[in-house]
Amino acid sequence: MRKEVKIANKTISDNAPCFIIAEIGINHNGSLDLAKKMIDEAVFAGCDAVKFQKRTVTKVYTPEELDVYRPNYYGNTNRDLKFGLELSYDDYKEIDRYCKDKSIMWFASCWDIDSVDFIEQFDVPCHKVASAMLTDDVFLKKLKSTNKPILLSTGMSTMDEIRHAVKILGEDNLVIYHCTSTYPTEHKEINLRVIEEFRKEFSCPIGYSGHEKGLLPSVLAVELGANSVERHITIDRTLWGSDQAASLEPEGLRRMVRDIREVKTVLGDGKKIVYDSEIPVRNKLRKVREVSNV
Repeated sequence: MRKEVKIANKTISDNAPCFIIAEIGINHNGSLDLAKKMIDEAVFAGCDAVKFQKRTVTKVYTPEELDVYRPNYYGNTNRDLKFGLELSYDDYKEIDRYCKDKSIMWFASCWDIDSVDFIEQFDVPCHKVASAMLTDDVFLKKLKSTNKPILLSTGMSTMDEIRHAVKILGEDNLVIYHCTSTYPTEHKEINLRVIEEFRKEFSCPIGYSGHEKGLLPSVLAVELGANSVERHITIDRTLWGSDQAASLEPEGLRRMVRDIREVKTVLGDGKKIVYDSEIPVRNKLRKVREVSNV
């Protein structure tokens, strides 16, 4: 039997409704007000959680990388950009309060060990491993030490790298997400059947983290066995930012959640029957015919 993962009052398993994550990521552009608007949209759409990204800028990037000339929304260097995209402790404190008030859970993809300690201050219900961090053994062990559920994205990773990460994390309290790390992802590189291969090899729940344009792959992922779906969201794809183009606007988010919630109902149980609603139609349209002995 496939394992299940409990996150706060939700369960990720084959027998539970799909766990849907609206990734705000860095699409808030450093604005708490914009972050709140996206939280509101996630709540209205019926998502289970919102997710952010957290970096300790001086630990993730070298001084040389930060000093690179890079005209952007916040200034002229990579340093201006990276610091501009980070929310403060007070911002996260308000996000924590706001999400509790809206009855939606939140957590983050941390990109360094100090960020894990930072996010842990808010007693988040789980941790997400960004694809870029999958091969960092020290980081994975740090997350494992929190004794909280871990959601593992597998973009730009080989099967051997994924197996190694799973060996460190263990399959208890783990959800593995199929992912392709291009923004946006072309349909020919989405390769949803990897979900089926993951389900054959691993006993933990399998999810899908999508960066494509549109809704179809995210809905099909659930039909193929994904127990959780994560998509980036935005208020407007024309806003400044590298992740906006691969994100869902509010109407698209609502449609995706609606369609995902209907997948299991539409698939049914596979048993061919005549429904009660069909009987009046049958009585009206079907003529009585002689039945042969064949």
